[in-house]
Parts: sequence; structure tokens; C-alpha cells
Amino acid sequence: MDMKTLKALHRLRLVSAPEAVSFLLLLVCSVLKRTTDFNAVPVMGAVHGVLFVAYVLLWADAWNRAKWSPATAAWFFLMAVIPVGGFFAERRLRRSQDDAVIAARARKQGVVNA
Repeated sequence: MDMKTLKALHRLRLVSAPEAVSFLLLLVCSVLKRTTDFNAVPVMGAVHGVLFVAYVLLWADAWNRAKWSPATAAWFFLMAVIPVGGFFAERRLRRSQDDAVIAARARKQGVVNA
């Protein structure tokens, strides 16, 4: 995996957890809006909207660079739509990033010919 691909995956990983948190906070704010006088939905909606758009743009970049299969790309997109999906996406991206670093070190040391 080249450095541009690793950086694209890293950027997607960095935005996935905050996007999930903002989604959960938006849901909480929606409930509070209907049960109390507290209305933070306009603010959290804007924050979540920006993070969601950032996730989708970074997802498209990662899909293009990593050459994901359509199923993998769909899975990562679905993780943006499910309230806690960003946490699962971040975990999977961290694992793939760690695997790529281990493989690069092994190639550098001459352990494998991959």
C-alpha cells in the first residue's frame, strides 16, 4: 500500500469516530427537543452535517485509492448511516492501517517478498 492510500485511510479514520459521536449527540438533542425546552438540534445538525459530508468525501477518496470492492465500499458507507457505525469503521480502518505498516516493515527487512 502506498503512502497516499495510507493517508487517505488515515483521514477517513480520523473523521469516522467524531461523525459517529455527532450522530449520537444529534439523536439525544432530538429527544431533548421533544421532551424539554432544550433545543440544540440546529447546532448539532450543522455539526453532524459537516462531519457527514467530510466522511463521504473522504470515503470516496479512500475507495478510489484503496481500490475497495463494491461490498467493502458499501460497508464503509453504511457505517456512516448507522448511529454507532463510525466506531466500527474506525476500528476496521485502524486494523488495516496497522497491517499495512507491519507488511511494509517486513518488506523493508526482507522477511517477505510482497
